[in-house]
Amino acid sequence: MALHEVFVYDALRTPRTRGKPTGGLHVLTPVSLVTALLTELRKRYPGIESKVDEVILGCCEQLNDQGGNLARSGALAAGFPNHVPGLMVSRFCGSALDAVNTGAAKVMAGQADLVVVGGVEMLSLFTIFGSGGPMILDPEFKDQVPPVPQGISADLIATLQGYSRRDVDSFAAASQQRADTAWKNGWFSRSIVPVETSEGTVTRDELVRENVTADSLSKLTPSFAKLGAEGYEDLVRLRYPQVSRVNYVHHAGNSSGIADGAGIVLLGNQEVGQTFNLQPRARILSTASAGDEPCIMLTAPAEATRRALRRLDLKFSDIDLYEVNEAFASVVLYFMEKTKVPHDKVNVAGGSIAMGHPVGATGAMLVGTLVDELQRRQLQRGAVTMCTGLGMGVTTILETCP
Repeated sequence: MALHEVFVYDALRTPRTRGKPTGGLHVLTPVSLVTALLTELRKRYPGIESKVDEVILGCCEQLNDQGGNLARSGALAAGFPNHVPGLMVSRFCGSALDAVNTGAAKVMAGQADLVVVGGVEMLSLFTIFGSGGPMILDPEFKDQVPPVPQGISADLIATLQGYSRRDVDSFAAASQQRADTAWKNGWFSRSIVPVETSEGTVTRDELVRENVTADSLSKLTPSFAKLGAEGYEDLVRLRYPQVSRVNYVHHAGNSSGIADGAGIVLLGNQEVGQTFNLQPRARILSTASAGDEPCIMLTAPAEATRRALRRLDLKFSDIDLYEVNEAFASVVLYFMEKTKVPHDKVNVAGGSIAMGHPVGATGAMLVGTLVDELQRRQLQRGAVTMCTGLGMGVTTILETCP
């Protein structure tokens, strides 16, 4: 059976706001963020909800207000017909990108014509790993796979690769400067959906700052040295005995911001696009995932991207733009070092260090940013890749449509 082409017809997202009680979206619920985006989709494309085969959403911490299948709940709350089902997926920080890849696979295989994919996370309501799991609660598993906080893993990468405090601060400053430029020039205007709350309308990302430099970031205190001293550095040395001490270089200014937000992407085949007179913006070419050693945890994006490129017989240099999620500065520095991709191709509109990382939603947001930037710059191919908990990576490769 021949594979069907799968097109990106649109991508929407909420602003990313502080994942704290002071954040602009904190007064809302996760389902209300999903509903806001699905409602906007209906406004843009009247009647399209009747042809949606599935709503597929990622979410990292699926419990309480984020439990109970937000994909189905959000679709019903947004007025989608009863026949539209919902599916939730989870791969920690890569959840929304896996939702995109799952929906793309359904369309490619001819098992769906039109899907809404994306993700949601409100870290003002739930902490990362707040839903538990073996790495938190199972002593036998923790003895077998010693749990290490991701910040320690990020500092371990910097230690092993020799990234200095100046290196990670310089990368973080560039992320803030690029995001500030993107906002001032309206580069996100197509994808951002303003969200109404009881305290006003939220229209922009809250964590982006002006005038951030490596020198200003150098004044911040490393965040993970205390955790290392409490025993995690000993766990690291069990796996990496060559590390006499971890070089603690990451802090709040060069790590992804804790955030609330949601994002969706409209995917479909050519026939459904013609039915609704939709203009395809991009086509998804290849997807892949990979695993790596769980103590260092954050290094798998390079291999996941390599696998996705191999399926297309392409090289890293054949990709015009990359969105590499900025979980921590060392994650992206490692990706660029291992793949030889230059910084001027990576996160050209800033990243999660500047704008925040609503973990279960970020992947869908990055797909939208990538499509926007490829079209704005009149470029052809792009890749989105993310690291995740327990040492995994996920990648999506796409190209713009003429």
